[in-house]
Amino acid sequence: MRMRTGLLAAGLWLGMATAGFAAEAGMAPQWPQMGPNVLIFTPQMKAADVQAAIDRVYREQEHSEFGGGRYALVFLPGTYRVDVPVGFYTEVVGLGATPDAVQIVGNVHADASLPHNNATCTFWRSLEGLAVTPAGGTMQWAVSQAAPFRRMHVEGSMVLHQQHGWASGGWMADALVDGNVDSGSQQQWIARNSEWGSWTGSNWNMVFVGDRNAPAGEWPKPPYTKIAATPVVREKPFLMVDAKGAWSVRVPALRRESAGITWRGGETPGRSIPLERFYIAQAGKDTAATMNAALERGMHLLLTPGMYELEQPLRVTRAGTVVMGLGFATLKPVRGTAALTTADVDGIDIAGVLVDAGETRSPVLMEVGEAGSTRSHAANPICLHDVFFRVGGAGAGSAGANLVVNSRDTIIDHTWIWRADHGKGVGWTVNPSDNGLVVNGENVTAYGLFVEHHEQFQVLWKGNGGRTYFYQSEIPYDPPDQASYTSAPGTHGWASYKVADGVTTHEAWGMGVYSVFLKPHVTLTRAMETPKGPGIRFHDMITVALGNLGAIENVIDDAGGATSMEPRVTPQVTEFP
Repeated sequence: MRMRTGLLAAGLWLGMATAGFAAEAGMAPQWPQMGPNVLIFTPQMKAADVQAAIDRVYREQEHSEFGGGRYALVFLPGTYRVDVPVGFYTEVVGLGATPDAVQIVGNVHADASLPHNNATCTFWRSLEGLAVTPAGGTMQWAVSQAAPFRRMHVEGSMVLHQQHGWASGGWMADALVDGNVDSGSQQQWIARNSEWGSWTGSNWNMVFVGDRNAPAGEWPKPPYTKIAATPVVREKPFLMVDAKGAWSVRVPALRRESAGITWRGGETPGRSIPLERFYIAQAGKDTAATMNAALERGMHLLLTPGMYELEQPLRVTRAGTVVMGLGFATLKPVRGTAALTTADVDGIDIAGVLVDAGETRSPVLMEVGEAGSTRSHAANPICLHDVFFRVGGAGAGSAGANLVVNSRDTIIDHTWIWRADHGKGVGWTVNPSDNGLVVNGENVTAYGLFVEHHEQFQVLWKGNGGRTYFYQSEIPYDPPDQASYTSAPGTHGWASYKVADGVTTHEAWGMGVYSVFLKPHVTLTRAMETPKGPGIRFHDMITVALGNLGAIENVIDDAGGATSMEPRVTPQVTEFP
């Protein structure tokens, strides 16, 4: 209780300090009221006070893997000489039009959350919109899933591990690293629309989409998958403060066949929405009813950090609506409904939200567009950025499908859809979840698709024209026996990535599927299943057994052969069919 009170005091003090700075600068002190868990810093504050507030948050969040704390550390333009460790459910944000407007001289870093430099559970933290000059010249970002690194400028080099300990990341987009990026022991990684001086390291599955200076070499040795241009993407919306102190949310413009960062020539192209047009929600104060009322009035929605228990879904029905979470704002349905649904309309952006399944089973946790949607959104797609899902871990939960995409042309720009394998409320019948992602819409594109441990197909893709750039999936650890884990007569288990019968066009690049069976005599017949045809292509696939029980018997359909531990065999397939 004492720690919580201290953080409340810090938040109130920082809010008063920023208002004072605005008055001194001749600006109207119209700072948004974002509650105690958004800590706003200005360069006029004493470095020791800023550091003390950062340290208080980190002490609470360093090991709080399944805790309820949610925080955003927000830096106004200027220079700060501080050290910023980033713990669980902590988002660190710079409010400049470009990352270079907010300079952190010292360090910003994510450290392994387990002993022995083990970063395989270093989840749920993010960096966005900062320039970092790291002490010693190298920044450490040792992370695994759900740890986005966006719109960053590292004025030095970067490592994606901690002293070559285990790590299972990760995601980078719209980022510039002046020196070398060393992925080291990272099992897999996707970098999209980023740039660096050089890249070293590889392990199982490294995917580069629309990057400048992608490393030399080709799959399978080293396991680099390189796509020169990103076919279509809109970067994640971001908070921004201009020189007059006006707050807004920048919605980047849609780009096609792009490479490199958006801010090389200055501001990211796009439109700015004044923050006055956002309903700023606070957990414990707002309900689904109050937020839906704001959405119905035509407001956008900013979810400040916290846990939002929802008795009905958030309903996003207007074209161009932005729903943006700060500090891993968490939506939890408590009556067996969805957490969020959208209409089949143009240009909706959902960003920075964690959806946590409730104990009452939800048939779907998030649904994009209504079932049977057929309208084209090619000119202005619906986009999902850093949208994460969890069933179990913090407590028992249950879901049918986590994310269902019905709308055509939807862009999924980084997601981790996770049925928990550890934590509270974990077990085959305790946190059941059928599917991670179900795609019904046509021409849906996914970048950075992480989907794990669900009890049937991790991904079930029913729409034509789908594209996936990078896939990471561990199949469930805990099937109690083969009979409980059988999808059809003669087929052991459920393929991780399933392209449905009847689909005629689909393409995927950089696919990794891994097994850790905890019970003997349980196997998976194939990691991926697809119908064959001239419009279906898979590139650069790998399977790995991470435990000494069971096996994956084929990579895709009947190709690739089986995994094994003794001797270690990690089958790879370069092209299929």
